[in-house]
Amino acid sequence: MPELEWKAPAVADLMAIVDYISDDNPDAALAFMDEIQNKVGQLISYPKRCRHGRVDGTRELVIRPSYIVIYAETPRLVTILRVLHAAQTWP
Repeated sequence: MPELEWKAPAVADLMAIVDYISDDNPDAALAFMDEIQNKVGQLISYPKRCRHGRVDGTRELVIRPSYIVIYAETPRLVTILRVLHAAQTWP
């Protein structure tokens, strides 16, 4: 079973999103963070379940229609690269 790794830009993305949501609704922000962490945690068991990413070598986990987790996977590691609003471009 692969391990899970969060890259610094992904952590920064997640914290910025949570901070933005918490300005209006702190409870919703924490619930959203929990939702992302739970869905990302499932990637350890099913790393290939998500669609191929727009960037070669990546996959995209849709959290809600507006948020996407971009990750790369190998047999030993699932690496969370970014957490983006769907309107954002990457890389």
